[in-house]
Amino acid sequence: MTSRVIGARSVEGDVIGEDMARTSSLTDDVFAKLEAQIRSGGIAPGSRLPTQKEIALSENVSRTVVREAVARLSAQGLTVSRQGSGVFVADTAEYRAFQITRDELNELADVIKLLEMRLAVETEMAGLAAARRTTADIGAIQEALHQMNEQSGDPIAAAKADSAFHLAIARATQNDYYVRLVDFLGLRLVPPRNLYLRDQPDEAHEAYVAKVRGEHDAIVDAIVRMDPQRAREAARHHMQESLSRHSMLSASARVRDRSA
Repeated sequence: MTSRVIGARSVEGDVIGEDMARTSSLTDDVFAKLEAQIRSGGIAPGSRLPTQKEIALSENVSRTVVREAVARLSAQGLTVSRQGSGVFVADTAEYRAFQITRDELNELADVIKLLEMRLAVETEMAGLAAARRTTADIGAIQEALHQMNEQSGDPIAAAKADSAFHLAIARATQNDYYVRLVDFLGLRLVPPRNLYLRDQPDEAHEAYVAKVRGEHDAIVDAIVRMDPQRAREAARHHMQESLSRHSMLSASARVRDRSA
């Protein structure tokens, strides 16, 4: 008798799980369709969204699915609710804020994409910093570098110091847009050391720290000497080295996956 009850509950749980998964998938589909119409201008900013009943009928889904999809539109700032009038497309819906989430950077492929972007941004940023830096900027850059060296044994603290180092260089450009971009990226700027050195001995970590320190020293030296061309070359070399390291890691992972 007991086994029958447990079996019944198991079947019931499976059915509920399947229903939830199906609802989630339908919600994703409806959300994607509505978002595409809003982004393309098919439903213009300021326009009233069809009612939940109308959307449910046209998409052949339940009101619950539509309600969740519309709630997601609102959470992303694409729609606004007006009491007694309905849901309307936000006036700023056509503008998509730039985002890089922490979850994305758990994947090696996305870390490589970010490094490719940084290769372009940080090369020119270092050049501008070398041309425009002040004495105070040099002090901030060198202090961040010092903290990075002091915290080299602690990957988390070192990553924070590394982020502060790049932010100090951004400030030295005297261009607030560089500062805002680097500040937004924050720790996302620095790929986790354990991603590249996974299961490696202490010697490998020490060699990695020494190599990165040398790359950073070259950037700072060029900025101090107000040599934009050499600063660009040093920053490009630093980013290319990081990109090469992670690209090789990605290639090794693919080989392991094929042989598994």
